[in-house]
Amino acid sequence: MKKITILVFFLCYTSLSMAQRGNAQYDQEKLEAARVAFITNRLDLKASQAEKFWPLFNSYQEERKSIMDTLSKLNKQSGWESDDEKAKNLINKRFELQEKLLAREKLFMNDIMQVISPSQAVKLGSANRDFTRHVYRMQQGRSRDE
Repeated sequence: MKKITILVFFLCYTSLSMAQRGNAQYDQEKLEAARVAFITNRLDLKASQAEKFWPLFNSYQEERKSIMDTLSKLNKQSGWESDDEKAKNLINKRFELQEKLLAREKLFMNDIMQVISPSQAVKLGSANRDFTRHVYRMQQGRSRDE
């Protein structure tokens, strides 16, 4: 099973690399397939775990992205605020969003540890960051080659 996962990862990685070289825009589907393969391999997920893990992870990621987008808009807005009362409201809204993000992460971790082991759950954050860094480095290398 692990050999298959590694093979899938390298196929996705190769496809992603080729797609990026041929086109400045990346293919979101291929990127997500590579992310799935990378994280599945890193966490050493069994098929039964992966089947339950990915719907939970994807749902969490969508909610997290939504909260982060809202927080980003709020941060941009706060740069233009000079009224103290409005500034205080923006600060409070920012804290509310950060608390919401933390509460969602706690819920996600509780849910996910019903599917994967705590040690796998701990590895998840670094695996996701490592994948993002890897894609970023690939993109930087591609930009220098052009």
